[in-house]
Amino acid sequence: MLLVESKGGAIVCMLLALFFLGTWPALLTLLERRGRLPQHTYLDYSITNLLAAVIIAFAFGEIGKSTTDEPNFLAQLAQDNWPSVLFAMAGGVVLSLGNLSTQYAWAFVGLSVTEVITASITVVIGTTLNYFLDDKINKAEILFPGVGCFLVAVCLGSAVHSSNTADNKVKLDNFSSDYKDGAFYTLQEKNGDQVKSKDLESGRNSGDKVKAGTADFLIELEEKRAIKVFGKSTFIGLAITFFAGVCFSLFSPAFNLATNDQWHTLKKGVPHLSVYTAFFYFSVSCFVIAIILNITFLYYPVLNLPKSSLKAYFRDWDGRGWALLAGLICGFGNGLQFMGGQAAGYAAADAVQALPLVSTFWGIVLFGEYRKSSRRTYMLLGSMLLMFIVAVGVLMASSGHRK
Repeated sequence: MLLVESKGGAIVCMLLALFFLGTWPALLTLLERRGRLPQHTYLDYSITNLLAAVIIAFAFGEIGKSTTDEPNFLAQLAQDNWPSVLFAMAGGVVLSLGNLSTQYAWAFVGLSVTEVITASITVVIGTTLNYFLDDKINKAEILFPGVGCFLVAVCLGSAVHSSNTADNKVKLDNFSSDYKDGAFYTLQEKNGDQVKSKDLESGRNSGDKVKAGTADFLIELEEKRAIKVFGKSTFIGLAITFFAGVCFSLFSPAFNLATNDQWHTLKKGVPHLSVYTAFFYFSVSCFVIAIILNITFLYYPVLNLPKSSLKAYFRDWDGRGWALLAGLICGFGNGLQFMGGQAAGYAAADAVQALPLVSTFWGIVLFGEYRKSSRRTYMLLGSMLLMFIVAVGVLMASSGHRK
């Protein structure tokens, strides 16, 4: 079994996890903006997310000779370690609920702000819990100032969202002949039948060009996307976002308990779950919950989404490759986060919650977020990203070393 034991190795794992965990939300957001039903996307995502855990378990969990104190993955499957297994599976349940919730929150609140709010809640609650569960192996004088940096970044992120919302309102108000009180006339009605299909991420059209950040672009996006948001209260999106953040804050402490047995639930002589075995059970429960909920949502959709069916899902190949890739990326990101946390402490591993840095980058590059916004919005955005850079550096500097 391969173990990450050095602080340097743990930091490499966390940096890779940061990139992966900040990238997969952008892929799912891309598909929603192109009109693919989130139920279809998340079913595809769930399959490869579980596949990533299986690959990690066999690739790293079976390396070397299995011993009594450090059994390999397959050896642990037959051991009486169910208390730890249940902790791992509980972590998978809350992560699945959180990921599923954010898929809807991205449409209402935006990719960047959703990631900022959920990351901040995760750091404030989850990192504090992990610090005490890890017997305070992280340097508190460094760790908690890092948590404070995240809180500052959250405030800046909220200000970015408020400023950008105000900018978009001005754009749409100036387009008042087509947009009134949440109802709008389509561009087809405005320009006849001359408007052809558009690439919403680039704003390109074979006939006309709709530039990202303009009122035309915002209206075209609303017409094409799967989750309609015009005229709906932002409270819905914020409520979903905060629920997701609470879920995210609990999965890492649950995984910590599964691998380190701080509450001494295992029988005497039974070795702790390895990070690979725990991650396997974690991902299985995540998969089961995702399948049950999303099949239910096919026939009983939420937020006024259209009904679908398993038959329609199997026939929907548009964007399936991206959804499958997102599942793999997220699975490997979670695995790397846990590998780094086992070596350096799960509180320090929560530095991957700086993933809004990556998500904001993709939001700007892929979706044209903040295009043609005000100078105030750009200044707030730059300040938020700078604070996140400081926060991730401080949390990584707090890394300890588990004996």
